[in-house]
Amino acid sequence: MKETSVLHIGFDDTDSRKGMCTTFLAYKVVEYLKKEKVKFIDYPYLIRFNPNVPWKTRGNGAVALKIKTQKPKLIKKNIIKYIQKYSAVDDGANPGLVFYEHKEIPENFAKFGKMALYRLVGRNEVKKFIEDNGLETYHLGNGQGLIGAIGAIGYDFRDHTFELISYRDKENLGKKREILKDSVKKMQQLTFPKTFNSFDESKNRVLIAPHGPDPVLFGVRGEDPDAVIKGASLVKSNEKFCGYMVFRSNQGTGDHLQNELDVETLKPFSSGYVIGKISKKPQTVIGGHVFFSISANGTTVKCAVYKPTRLATIAEKMMEGDLVKIGGGVRKSSKKHKQVLNVEFLEILDLKKHVIMVNPICKRCDKHMKSKGKSQGYQCSKCGNTSMTKIRQEIPRQIKKQFYLPVVSAHRHLTRPMQRIGKINTKMKFNNSKRWFSKAN
Repeated sequence: MKETSVLHIGFDDTDSRKGMCTTFLAYKVVEYLKKEKVKFIDYPYLIRFNPNVPWKTRGNGAVALKIKTQKPKLIKKNIIKYIQKYSAVDDGANPGLVFYEHKEIPENFAKFGKMALYRLVGRNEVKKFIEDNGLETYHLGNGQGLIGAIGAIGYDFRDHTFELISYRDKENLGKKREILKDSVKKMQQLTFPKTFNSFDESKNRVLIAPHGPDPVLFGVRGEDPDAVIKGASLVKSNEKFCGYMVFRSNQGTGDHLQNELDVETLKPFSSGYVIGKISKKPQTVIGGHVFFSISANGTTVKCAVYKPTRLATIAEKMMEGDLVKIGGGVRKSSKKHKQVLNVEFLEILDLKKHVIMVNPICKRCDKHMKSKGKSQGYQCSKCGNTSMTKIRQEIPRQIKKQFYLPVVSAHRHLTRPMQRIGKINTKMKFNNSKRWFSKAN
């Protein structure tokens, strides 16, 4: 009897802005692997990495598969063919494929994946990791996809969610998706809080469907496989899908903002958070965007809140001295703009009292006195009482000490929605009896 091998497979950057989707390639690979009767160890992984990298297509997602097989050589050979067939290389994709044939994954894989969440990872760093760990790899173009492929294989889930992604028939690619809005709205109402970010009530907008020419029809995100399978069954469309697959994911976990940024060496395209005091009064510019600065460890960091997030109305009410925690990504400086931290969440930790000096109040008439003239004090116009000094008056703040998020339609794939604040999903055992993969007949 042949020996069974544990094979970890990771791939990334097979899509482009013009089409294709790395998760669809994963769907086709799993379809093939099921024909080979391999044993799946876990759900397919869909890992979103640093959303601020400049060369990402849409969600900067990589995929990993974990299987047991008696014919690893054949599996590897055929998966390479799938990479060659389905990658959008002509449109700028730089696919990377990694095989790791061991039962246990070393801890440094998880460290690599964590690093790819927060910052840019250079191709020289990837090359060294491959050499140090003896990885089998395949790539096309510049091999940028090798970063996500490695990171996805060893991703250490601090928290996890699931997404069911359904795929379109080839004949429908490029056509407008006709998903019935009311069905998505109803689905969210029936499955909340087990699913998230499906429909934006404030904008009456469907959030489960992309708008481009890629093969995804829609994706339902939630807390467990049962929730996303049920959610997808409630979505109505004038278009039938050709199949679906359920992924374990880090979407909705906010993992990319767990990193405290070093304000003294703030690097472009990095993600994380900063804690500091408002050092420059927020300014609202044409277009409704708000800019302000915070001081952290003696260093000033410029921050930007953009109107579509609907956080601008909160940001403009902050004042110098407020203590805040800002999460976001660092935008590179240009000839026109300085480096800025684009805000993805805003947490107000402490509010400075807003005190102003006003004319004194007459104790007899309980009305503000009027000025008698420069340096002449104040006098009550009704009874004649006088006073020489103004008094302090505290103005109630219009914002509270709390955590603020953008409107749901402005969330990124990794944004932790409000309903998930404080919720952590621990490791869930893989249940192969669930219908996590389906191919329409």
